[in-house]
Amino acid sequence: MNNPQVFAPEAASVVPAAVQLTSTVVSLSPVVLAAPARAVDLQLRISLPRTGHDLPILLLSHGHGASNYLSSLEGYAPLANFWAARGFVVIQPTHLSSKTLRQDPRVLHAPGAPFFWRSRPQDMSYILDQLPTLEAAVPELTGRLDHSRVAVAGHSLGAHTASMLLGAQLTEDGTKVSLVDTRIKAGVLLTPPGNGGADLTAAGAERVPFFRYPSFAEMTTPTLVVVGDEDLSPQFTVRGADWHADSYFLSTGPKCLLTVLGSGHLLGGISGYDAAETTDENPERVALVQHLTWAYLRTALYPEDPAWPNACAQLQQQSPALARVECK
Repeated sequence: MNNPQVFAPEAASVVPAAVQLTSTVVSLSPVVLAAPARAVDLQLRISLPRTGHDLPILLLSHGHGASNYLSSLEGYAPLANFWAARGFVVIQPTHLSSKTLRQDPRVLHAPGAPFFWRSRPQDMSYILDQLPTLEAAVPELTGRLDHSRVAVAGHSLGAHTASMLLGAQLTEDGTKVSLVDTRIKAGVLLTPPGNGGADLTAAGAERVPFFRYPSFAEMTTPTLVVVGDEDLSPQFTVRGADWHADSYFLSTGPKCLLTVLGSGHLLGGISGYDAAETTDENPERVALVQHLTWAYLRTALYPEDPAWPNACAQLQQQSPALARVECK
């Protein structure tokens, strides 16, 4: 960019006193939830502000990825730390698809390997089921959670996981599968997979068969879809970067679409600090994604908070070359 735009990281918003912005984050890891129905127990990272009460809950689902540890509770620190410093309790599970578990024979041969598309959203619902257990076991959480304000976010395969919790369905063996969790009130899908059928390559349909028959029509929960306009995925789709925006266009409102200009699949580097697999490393883009996703969730969970419209106005006025937003 000849004249780089700078996106100011903090737009003005009205934040309830119970969840004032803070820069001090407590991160607890690993927190282990016994899960008898799972191949191995569920390991979590929980990040939260050191102070505050009535804190909203944000479940974060990692992608599949090539790195050894980013696709686990160890990843996505640029997002988890930012959201936690601004009032969210961020809970990150290590899904069974994580490379950190792929040498465990209990996981390697478990039903659903290697992607575990069904168990991933089940992990998230199980976390919500076990919130009282977590609060009793983790003193930093006791009496501080607002169980009525729950959101989910996910990147790449994690966005597929989040979309199913938000209402998206898929067809397996002729039967539609729904894993929606109505306790979740809002979501963020970061570079999610798009439509199936003829939009997939033959290799993509073979490798990831659960991409073949998605249905976004049932995804009615308020959601922000975030895509990069240079996010090409020829291993999966015959289309261009617009494929990743299908969950916005093929679902009903209320939805918003944030298109990050010049960005690839990792949106400037959201999966980790200085991650080698980031092909479009750009701290400015990461700052934009951090702030706009936080602002969207703030307003989605607290309608009286104008964080989202303020952030959109700031983007339009100060940094229109960085991204664009549309809503329905």
